[in-house]
Amino acid sequence: MFALLISGCASTKSSAPVLERASMAQKSPTKTRNDGDLRPQTYTVQKGDTLYGIALEHGFDYKEVAEWNGITPPYTIHIGQSVKFKDSPQTVVVTPLKTGAMAETRQAGEDALLKTQPKALKLAYSEQAEKASTARTESQDKPVPAELPAEKKEGNQAEDDERVEWNWPTTGKVITSFNEASGSGKGLDIGGKSGQPVLAAGPGKVVYSGSGLRGYGKLVIIKHNKTYLSAYAHNHKILVKEGQSVTKGQKIAEMGDSDADQVKLHFEIRRFGKPVDPMKYLPSDKS
Repeated sequence: MFALLISGCASTKSSAPVLERASMAQKSPTKTRNDGDLRPQTYTVQKGDTLYGIALEHGFDYKEVAEWNGITPPYTIHIGQSVKFKDSPQTVVVTPLKTGAMAETRQAGEDALLKTQPKALKLAYSEQAEKASTARTESQDKPVPAELPAEKKEGNQAEDDERVEWNWPTTGKVITSFNEASGSGKGLDIGGKSGQPVLAAGPGKVVYSGSGLRGYGKLVIIKHNKTYLSAYAHNHKILVKEGQSVTKGQKIAEMGDSDADQVKLHFEIRRFGKPVDPMKYLPSDKS
């Protein structure tokens, strides 16, 4: 799990503690959302947590989480502290009007309508007036095409905005498949040669670049949108920096064996912070 306990950004990794990546596996969330996003609205800091690990575990940029909570470098947090995630939905409380108030409001509205309605006028009969009246009646009888509700349009647009056109991060044979039940099977291991190009699987922003997460070696994490992150581990050399925007297919690192028993790329896709099977997202053609 790449999102467990990052020791710090590139400038602080040497002084911050490096912790085991499995140490956040026992954490339990508080309230969750109802829109398919199961991330908690808040998180209570446990022993061994770091802000970097909490943010990445829940699919956020740690710098954003720090800003939302007023936490400044070196991003120190304390056991029992509540960390909130700003884009969690807020509860809206609607207080109904009292019956008397509703009646008064309705009556006031009716009175205002009566006062502002134009008075009916009798017009002298003419052929022109009759044609105008007929035209008005016909126009009222014509069916008006129903328009898609605004919230439906916005929903479709939001869904389209969260899609990612994925591409394979490198070429080579998949030597280890995704296994959600396994602590080390949160993605794919792809074999290759040292120095082989590692490419961004989709456009986005680099939210982590460094070697502070034990078990992943030299690691790059890209945030593609509010929904998806991707991770690229065991690199020989990293070519991008935190905060940098990248395009799909851009070279971000060179394959290596840092903190691994062989040369390979460990690749993960996370949806709302939860590891998902990359094979369900990547195209069948690896080229």
